[in-house]
Amino acid sequence: MTGPRLLTIILNFRTADMTLQSAQAALREMQGIDGGIVIVDNDSGDGSFEAIQSELMRPEWPADRIEVVASGHNGGFGAGNNFGVRHGMAQQDYDYVYILNSDAFPDPGSIRALMQHLQANPKTGLAGSYIHGPDGDPHLTAFRFPSLWGELEGAARVGVVSKMLEKHIVPLPIPAETTPVDWLAGASMMIRREVLEQIGLFDETFFLYFEETDLCLRAARAGWATDYVRTSEVTHIGSVSTGMKTWTRMPRYWFDSRLYFFRQNHGGLYAGTATLAHLAGGLIWRLRRLIGGKPRRDPDWFLWDLVKHYCKFSLKPTKRERTSIPDFPISAEPASGGEIP
Repeated sequence: MTGPRLLTIILNFRTADMTLQSAQAALREMQGIDGGIVIVDNDSGDGSFEAIQSELMRPEWPADRIEVVASGHNGGFGAGNNFGVRHGMAQQDYDYVYILNSDAFPDPGSIRALMQHLQANPKTGLAGSYIHGPDGDPHLTAFRFPSLWGELEGAARVGVVSKMLEKHIVPLPIPAETTPVDWLAGASMMIRREVLEQIGLFDETFFLYFEETDLCLRAARAGWATDYVRTSEVTHIGSVSTGMKTWTRMPRYWFDSRLYFFRQNHGGLYAGTATLAHLAGGLIWRLRRLIGGKPRRDPDWFLWDLVKHYCKFSLKPTKRERTSIPDFPISAEPASGGEIP
């Protein structure tokens, strides 16, 4: 095979069977494409690594195209994918990196469509797929960057507020055709090597959530576009590893990631104002519920947890330079992330 080389990373956390199904679909869609797949077991601790390793020894799996490695530490989504990129790039050079969720299954032509789009658009640094559920319903995966007004609108969820702040609503209407967006969900995302060389890999301070938002923002500030490629379709189950669908209360790492994103990218004052905007929107929504009998939508104690978290961590000084983004070329060592700076 000749042409651009593609490195596909699939991050596993206690979903061995599903991860193998995802890898099988990716292998099928990589036929005729030069490249390989690295499955990263993110310290599952449930026998996932051994189960995947044993399965990949079967003759139907091409040993020269796919392997499983153990991260040895669950540092989250970004750190796990970074581990896979570091491992893959240490073996040979690749032109593109494709991040694929373990509960996502590329439909026919999907991977090739992303690669062809990046080849045809040299100013595009990242490309993502149209994502739909097993029932065919489309998922919201194209977004504007979070902002003060976006925080207010997203928490208020009242028609008149949404109409006034239409240009700031974070989730975009599902695009009917290929189009530039601010950021994409990381379930199916292809990244040009040159982007990673310029801005580095995922920021490993994020354990989960906002890491792809941050990556796309850093890419945009460096002059790279992010495109939603409608012709690339991927089936996605969603929230299998995180258990998000069963949450009754938001975990601390979501609040950590949100606060870190705003502080690191916009400063402490902006982060505080964004929290106040979200609080104001949340109070508007609760008033609307009281008046109109609307159903409850937020997890238990959400506004209380948001304010308490901000008050606890807002006085912690913000570092001027990050130390949690691995450089490219890639070091064999992980970055020194893991705490809110």
